[in-house]
Amino acid sequence: MASLDRVKVLVLGDSGVGKSSLVHLLCQNQVLGNPSWTVGCSVDVRVQDYKEGTPEEKTYYIELWDVGGSVGSASSVKSTRAVFYNSVNGVIVSNGDYDREQFAENPVPLLLIGTKFDQIPENKRSEVLTRTAFLSEDFNAEEINLDCTNPRYLAAGTSNAVKLSRFFDKVIEKRYFTRDPSQMTGFTDRKRFNFKSLHYD
Repeated sequence: MASLDRVKVLVLGDSGVGKSSLVHLLCQNQVLGNPSWTVGCSVDVRVQDYKEGTPEEKTYYIELWDVGGSVGSASSVKSTRAVFYNSVNGVIVSNGDYDREQFAENPVPLLLIGTKFDQIPENKRSEVLTRTAFLSEDFNAEEINLDCTNPRYLAAGTSNAVKLSRFFDKVIEKRYFTRDPSQMTGFTDRKRFNFKSLHYD
């Protein structure tokens, strides 16, 4: 079998928001039974059929880089994370911090994912969904809200599965098919835009 082309997608967010569970669900299509803290970075691979069902269909590897969240002193976290930020083709932000300036200067496809939708009280869900909708519009990104302990949120044919596939196709398109692929070659932590407003009280 010929080797497949690949793209690199960072999965960013604060510690404990469910990045590892999300990556496991995306790549293995199963719930992660006993998630633990990610130290440094963990990489898993998903197979994506670009433009599935069309004459242009082609299979790619999506490398999902689960970068450990904010644990420890701010300076050590910044320097530790920065080594993973080179040659990025897309970013998934999971209810964590987002540096607007980094991505404004280095435009890559962006997807916002709320990973603990089941833990939001019923009376707060509408408010949280409204805030994430405004953020996704502001950043020209799609948003998905799901429960990483239930694979049905990403079942084939659901709106979440369609959004996810569209995001990965956009990442592949930008990397391999745009005339001037301005992929992110690297960035450093600077002023941060806080996504903590996505969390419920």
